Amino acid sequence: MKHKTLTFARGGSPAFFRTLNKRVNTYFKENNISRNGNWQLYVKTFAMFALYLGPYFLLLFLDMPWWANLLCALTMGVGMAGVGMNVMHDANHGAYSSKGWVNKIMGGSMYILAGNVYNWQVQHNVLHHTYTNIHGHDEDLEAGRILRFSKHAEWRKFHKFQHIYGVLFYGLLTFNWVLTTDFTQSYRFLKRKLAFGKMPKPSTQWLTLAITKAIYFSIWIVIPLIFFSVAWWQILLGFFIMHYVAGMILSIIFQLAHVVEAADMPLPAESGTMKNTWAIHQLFTTVNFATKSKFMNWFTGGLNHQVEHHIFPNISHVHYTKISEIVRSTAQEFNLPYNEYKTTGKALIAHFSHLKKMGMNPAQIA
Repeated sequence: MKHKTLTFARGGSPAFFRTLNKRVNTYFKENNISRNGNWQLYVKTFAMFALYLGPYFLLLFLDMPWWANLLCALTMGVGMAGVGMNVMHDANHGAYSSKGWVNKIMGGSMYILAGNVYNWQVQHNVLHHTYTNIHGHDEDLEAGRILRFSKHAEWRKFHKFQHIYGVLFYGLLTFNWVLTTDFTQSYRFLKRKLAFGKMPKPSTQWLTLAITKAIYFSIWIVIPLIFFSVAWWQILLGFFIMHYVAGMILSIIFQLAHVVEAADMPLPAESGTMKNTWAIHQLFTTVNFATKSKFMNWFTGGLNHQVEHHIFPNISHVHYTKISEIVRSTAQEFNLPYNEYKTTGKALIAHFSHLKKMGMNPAQIA
């Protein structure tokens, strides 16, 4: 990862964000509603936790046939992704509630999703939301050597098959949180003194990481081994299935918003300055998809409204559908892009087309 300091342009169209921000603020003021979550989010929170933890208690107290155990593992994977997208995500942006302690509790659901709040806030809130789609700065574009998401990344021969094999690795996302990512990120982020808000003491972060990992493995491995009426290998298989389903859902939802043909991946000038202002940069690097789908709006926690989310990350996703027309019309007024795929299918095609293009030998393309 490169650590050169970047700045965003001050010219371009600075009036865009001022105008947009004023219009969005007016919308909330005139309708007398909070920018945070509402009853819809609270109902959804109950539903997502029920999907995630309900099957766990069924497995704990009932002796069920293998197919029911499999269904429980699949359901927990869906619920795991649902809690991450709808509850944890809003809360760790400070958008779930106007009360900080509520956001902290709901944001802490990250610990039972196999992750770490400090790491997630730095990677997502600080690096991804600030340096969206900038190679060497946005860690969400990093996939080791296995996948090449950007033309600025190093090309390897096996990348020419990544549009075929790539999706198989998406399901490993949350496994990486459990086993390696949280430890390597804690080391890097603490060393670089990165934080979203108050910088934690290194000892506190490492202790928190150790304790929460111990609790996590106790919940999902130790307790099932002791109390579940199934063989140990079935528990490990169920654990794998749950994580793989969650990882697949979370990975694909992210890719459809940033790693697609319509999303730019610009680099700064030699001076370290980006071409556009921060808000305009978000319009070029972020893409919406399936915003007319009631299911996608509900299940993805508004992550299909990535344009709105990236410009207003402190607004709860339950309001994105309403403010999207304000964002769209204002972008058009300033002759700026508002990237969107009408359906999830079209976004998937755009993602795999991008993977295939990035897998081609740059020398042959040139």
